[in-house]
Amino acid sequence: MSEIQETAAQIKKRIEDNVNSVMVLNSVNVLEIMLAAVICRGHILLDDIPGVGKTMLARTFANSLGLNFKRIQFTPDLLPADVTGMNVYNQKEREFEFHPGPVFTNILLADEINRATPRTQSSLLESMQEATVTIDGETHTLKDPFLVLATQNPVEMEGTFPLPEAQLDRFLFCLRLGYPSAEGEKEIINRFINANPLMNIQPVAGLEEIQLLRDAVGKVYLANPVGEYIVSLCRNTRELEGVRLGTSPRGTLYLARAAQALALIRGRDHVLPDDVQEVAKPVLAHRILTAVSSAVFEVTGDDLVENALNETRVPVGPFNAGEARAT
Repeated sequence: MSEIQETAAQIKKRIEDNVNSVMVLNSVNVLEIMLAAVICRGHILLDDIPGVGKTMLARTFANSLGLNFKRIQFTPDLLPADVTGMNVYNQKEREFEFHPGPVFTNILLADEINRATPRTQSSLLESMQEATVTIDGETHTLKDPFLVLATQNPVEMEGTFPLPEAQLDRFLFCLRLGYPSAEGEKEIINRFINANPLMNIQPVAGLEEIQLLRDAVGKVYLANPVGEYIVSLCRNTRELEGVRLGTSPRGTLYLARAAQALALIRGRDHVLPDDVQEVAKPVLAHRILTAVSSAVFEVTGDDLVENALNETRVPVGPFNAGEARAT
């Protein structure tokens, strides 16, 4: 293991230990996927019911990285300027000056994003894609790193505006936390009954370390058979029965990047098919539109990705750069 892979594994371990001192997570790879999003300059949609800890997870994760964190409660009366900021006339100086909105941060929690109108939702599109905000023809650059952590409630439809497919496609991952186990709920009571452990969270990774991982992720070797596996998997999602719209080419690229990031934080310099399989559902499922017939039988995007995984041939190694060249 090289120095950079060892450093990446150490950073992951510190963040996991820090967040797990507050959160009781049902899924073992949630934090790996969230760190992968930061490394890949991606965004995360937490699609889950209220009360499972989405906001707490976002705050704990941001505090562990020592990053600036802001939260917007999305509501129907929220305006685009409430997100991006606006130009305000300064009577003393007799000129307009820009007042930045909460989007100028490192981690933005867009809480219940589907409660805002489509006009306000779309105000995040430029920020998520270009890391910039344009107001009155002037472009402002956001902080680096910049990550949108959006939440939405999948079971409550009244007073909501479903995210359009174009905006869903901007999210690198869609995650669901799920209910904790019985033992996990007991642990939640023990941790929070007298105090909030989030108040004691200290940063365990800094901007320099994050940038180090960002610089290294593109150097993680992606063997040709693994690249072909990714393409075949994504193309299969477009051909499955019950699919109205399959994965976009952006989804194919995101899947490759996410697999590289997962390999890096697990201490490897090359991608395995296992990495692709582990991030396939959180990367691809929300990009698939089911046909009406599938929706009637409650077939989900996760189910369709699982079908695509079963129908796609898994390549056989070697996948390491040196071994691949030798063969």
